[in-house]
Amino acid sequence: MKVNNNHYALIMAGGVGSRFWPMSTSQFPKQFHDVMGSGHTLIQKTFSRLKNVVPSHQIYILTNERYIDLVAEQLPEINLDQIISEPAMRNTAPCILYAALKIKKINPKASLIVAPSDHWIEDEDAFASDIAIAFNKADDQKSLITLGIRPSFPNTGYGYIQYSMDENGPVFPVLQFTEKPNYETAKKFIEAKNYVWNAGIFVWSVQAICDAFEKYQPTMNSLFMNGWNALNTSEEKEFIDFNYKESENISIDYAILEPSNSVCLIEASFDWNDLGSWGSLYDKLDKDEDQNVVINATSMLQNASGNMIRTSKDKLVVVDGLKDYIVVDKEDVLLIFPKEKDQDIKKILNTLKDNFGNTYS
Repeated sequence: MKVNNNHYALIMAGGVGSRFWPMSTSQFPKQFHDVMGSGHTLIQKTFSRLKNVVPSHQIYILTNERYIDLVAEQLPEINLDQIISEPAMRNTAPCILYAALKIKKINPKASLIVAPSDHWIEDEDAFASDIAIAFNKADDQKSLITLGIRPSFPNTGYGYIQYSMDENGPVFPVLQFTEKPNYETAKKFIEAKNYVWNAGIFVWSVQAICDAFEKYQPTMNSLFMNGWNALNTSEEKEFIDFNYKESENISIDYAILEPSNSVCLIEASFDWNDLGSWGSLYDKLDKDEDQNVVINATSMLQNASGNMIRTSKDKLVVVDGLKDYIVVDKEDVLLIFPKEKDQDIKKILNTLKDNFGNTYS
């Protein structure tokens, strides 16, 4: 695919990934780990994938200011001005507006792909093909494009997008977004054939997304537009440090995509895993004859099946009589947790913070 100089990318790399505790912590989140054992961290894989569709010097990384050094260390080919740091965590809407305005000031004709740093995509040719279609649609500077994943089962941990099948595609009008439905509702969505999982991957022109913020989030838009003259100058940091925390804590879905009537969908042709929990990692990795996944460890497993086991390199792990558990051994933390309850690890982490402060988080 020939890259276009009007095309930019924004990698979202500010999250903590608390469902991957204890591997992922607030000091060293999962996007900076090689969770798949591939030899590359998740953010490195994401950057490499996006270089196929966007000039590398036009890929920006949005992260919390505490992770600037981690980003620079893991992506040594980028310049520091490609790292956009947020001084406070305010969800995805404020940081996307902030980045879009910076890029718009550089290139008003720019179109932008926004992608999470911690998802796993193997078929990069299919990914590039889908993004080319999205950029072609977004370049008209009117549509907001989201990519959806054809559901393989009624997952209750994902958001769903309903789209209109009245048009031939490959770009379809979006009808509505639904956040994490219950199991019965998710089953109905799959039966309806026109629902997909929300992958959190977006493509739009900077003009279209800035117009949408002006229309649907005028207060937030005014807050950042007050610093327009400071953007991309030595005065930017002072403005952002003072004003960013005043923005509303709200996701791009709630702030822009749900109220907008300009959202379109492309159903992804590539494989996808959001790697949102230990269970999702288990689903992705190769398993032994008893359906165990073992990462890094030297293991002796008896009467053990369906387990997800990760330790430090070459540690000997002996397990007998354990079924469908997550076992993670990391320095001063040992986690032994039912795999079916992996979504509750985030709740456990919150309880640990109440009891021990941030010692283990």
